[in-house]
Amino acid sequence: MQPPKPSVFQVFNCKCPRCRRGDMFLHSHPYQKGFMKMPETCSVCGQYFDLEPGFYYGSSYVSYGLTVAFSVATFVAWAVIIGISSQDNRIFYWLAANGVLLVILQPYFMRLARALWLWIFVKYNRNWQTIPPPKPERINESQRNAW
Repeated sequence: MQPPKPSVFQVFNCKCPRCRRGDMFLHSHPYQKGFMKMPETCSVCGQYFDLEPGFYYGSSYVSYGLTVAFSVATFVAWAVIIGISSQDNRIFYWLAANGVLLVILQPYFMRLARALWLWIFVKYNRNWQTIPPPKPERINESQRNAW
Protein backbone atom coordinates (compact mmCIF):
# COMPACT_ATOMS: atom_id res chain seq x y z
CA MET A 1 0.00 0.00 0.00
CA GLN A 2 1.30 3.43 -0.97
CA PRO A 3 1.77 6.02 1.77
CA PRO A 4 -0.73 8.87 1.54
CA LYS A 5 0.12 11.67 -0.86
CA PRO A 6 1.47 14.71 1.00
CA SER A 7 -0.86 17.67 0.92
CA VAL A 8 -0.69 20.23 -1.87
CA PHE A 9 -0.69 22.83 0.91
CA GLN A 10 3.03 22.04 1.39
CA VAL A 11 3.59 24.84 -1.13
CA PHE A 12 2.83 27.30 1.68
CA ASN A 13 5.70 25.74 3.65
CA CYS A 14 7.95 26.15 0.57
CA LYS A 15 8.56 22.42 0.17
CA CYS A 16 9.91 20.71 -2.95
CA PRO A 17 7.11 20.12 -5.49
CA ARG A 18 8.45 16.72 -6.56
CA CYS A 19 8.63 14.99 -3.16
CA ARG A 20 6.83 17.61 -1.00
CA ARG A 21 9.29 16.90 1.80
CA GLY A 22 12.54 18.79 1.12
CA ASP A 23 13.00 22.49 1.86
CA MET A 24 13.30 24.87 -1.10
CA PHE A 25 15.26 27.51 0.82
CA LEU A 26 18.42 27.31 2.92
CA HIS A 27 16.90 29.35 5.75
CA SER A 28 13.53 28.25 7.07
CA HIS A 29 12.68 31.72 8.39
CA PRO A 30 11.77 34.34 5.73
CA TYR A 31 13.07 37.26 7.82
CA GLN A 32 16.76 36.29 7.97
CA LYS A 33 19.57 37.71 5.89
CA GLY A 34 19.85 35.65 2.72
CA PHE A 35 16.23 34.50 2.96
CA MET A 36 15.99 33.91 -0.82
CA LYS A 37 19.03 31.61 -1.10
CA MET A 38 18.12 28.22 -2.50
CA PRO A 39 20.12 25.00 -2.68
CA GLU A 40 20.94 23.68 -6.14
CA THR A 41 18.89 20.53 -5.58
CA CYS A 42 16.35 19.19 -3.10
CA SER A 43 18.05 17.53 -0.14
CA VAL A 44 15.47 14.71 -0.13
CA CYS A 45 14.77 13.77 -3.77
CA GLY A 46 17.48 15.58 -5.76
CA GLN A 47 15.10 17.72 -7.85
CA TYR A 48 16.92 20.62 -9.49
CA PHE A 49 15.52 23.98 -8.42
CA ASP A 50 17.19 26.15 -11.06
CA LEU A 51 15.62 24.71 -14.20
CA GLU A 52 17.07 27.23 -16.68
CA PRO A 53 18.78 30.64 -16.67
CA GLY A 54 16.38 33.35 -15.53
CA PHE A 55 13.76 30.79 -14.54
CA TYR A 56 12.53 32.72 -11.52
CA TYR A 57 11.90 36.01 -13.35
CA GLY A 58 8.35 34.74 -13.89
CA SER A 59 7.83 34.49 -10.15
CA SER A 60 7.74 38.30 -9.99
CA TYR A 61 4.36 38.16 -11.75
CA VAL A 62 3.14 35.61 -9.23
CA SER A 63 4.36 37.85 -6.39
CA TYR A 64 2.50 40.78 -7.92
CA GLY A 65 -0.67 38.68 -8.12
CA LEU A 66 -0.29 37.62 -4.48
CA THR A 67 0.09 41.21 -3.28
CA VAL A 68 -2.89 42.39 -5.35
CA ALA A 69 -5.03 39.52 -4.03
CA PHE A 70 -3.93 40.33 -0.47
CA SER A 71 -4.75 44.02 -0.96
CA VAL A 72 -8.20 43.22 -2.36
CA ALA A 73 -8.87 40.84 0.54
CA THR A 74 -7.83 43.43 3.13
CA PHE A 75 -9.94 46.08 1.38
CA VAL A 76 -13.03 43.85 1.43
CA ALA A 77 -12.41 42.91 5.07
CA TRP A 78 -11.92 46.59 5.97
CA ALA A 79 -15.11 47.58 4.11
CA VAL A 80 -17.16 44.88 5.83
CA ILE A 81 -15.77 45.33 9.35
CA ILE A 82 -15.05 49.06 9.53
CA GLY A 83 -16.66 50.50 6.41
CA ILE A 84 -15.51 52.82 3.65
CA SER A 85 -16.79 56.36 3.46
CA SER A 86 -15.93 59.49 1.51
CA GLN A 87 -16.91 61.57 4.55
CA ASP A 88 -13.84 60.71 6.64
CA ASN A 89 -10.32 59.30 6.36
CA ARG A 90 -11.05 55.58 6.76
CA ILE A 91 -9.78 54.80 3.26
CA PHE A 92 -6.43 56.39 4.12
CA TYR A 93 -6.23 54.33 7.30
CA TRP A 94 -6.76 51.21 5.17
CA LEU A 95 -4.05 52.35 2.75
CA ALA A 96 -1.61 52.84 5.64
CA ALA A 97 -2.49 49.53 7.30
CA ASN A 98 -2.33 47.67 3.98
CA GLY A 99 1.02 49.26 3.12
CA VAL A 100 2.53 48.28 6.46
CA LEU A 101 1.21 44.71 6.15
CA LEU A 102 2.57 44.41 2.60
CA VAL A 103 6.02 45.57 3.69
CA ILE A 104 6.01 43.12 6.61
CA LEU A 105 4.75 40.18 4.51
CA GLN A 106 6.81 40.86 1.36
CA PRO A 107 9.65 38.40 2.19
CA TYR A 108 7.09 35.61 2.67
CA PHE A 109 5.24 36.60 -0.53
CA MET A 110 8.51 36.53 -2.49
CA ARG A 111 9.35 33.03 -1.27
CA LEU A 112 5.80 31.80 -1.81
CA ALA A 113 5.80 33.21 -5.36
CA ARG A 114 9.02 31.36 -6.14
CA ALA A 115 7.60 28.14 -4.69
CA LEU A 116 4.35 28.51 -6.65
CA TRP A 117 6.29 29.21 -9.85
CA LEU A 118 8.34 26.03 -9.43
CA TRP A 119 5.21 24.04 -8.52
CA ILE A 120 3.69 25.03 -11.88
CA PHE A 121 6.55 23.37 -13.79
CA VAL A 122 7.50 20.44 -11.54
CA LYS A 123 4.80 17.91 -10.72
CA TYR A 124 4.54 15.60 -7.73
CA ASN A 125 6.08 12.18 -8.36
CA ARG A 126 4.70 9.40 -6.21
CA ASN A 127 7.75 7.24 -7.04
CA TRP A 128 10.38 9.89 -6.34
CA GLN A 129 12.48 7.39 -4.34
CA THR A 130 13.08 5.15 -7.37
CA ILE A 131 12.87 7.51 -10.38
CA PRO A 132 15.68 10.08 -10.59
CA PRO A 133 14.72 13.68 -11.38
CA PRO A 134 15.29 14.93 -14.92
CA LYS A 135 18.49 16.92 -15.38
CA PRO A 136 17.91 20.45 -16.68
CA GLU A 137 19.07 20.76 -20.27
CA ARG A 138 19.34 24.54 -20.61
CA ILE A 139 21.72 25.33 -17.77
CA ASN A 140 24.69 27.56 -18.56
CA GLU A 141 27.14 27.17 -15.67
CA SER A 142 28.59 30.66 -16.21
CA GLN A 143 25.11 32.17 -15.73
CA ARG A 144 24.15 30.17 -12.64
CA ASN A 145 22.67 32.34 -9.87
CA ALA A 146 22.82 35.42 -12.10
CA TRP A 147 19.35 36.53 -11.04
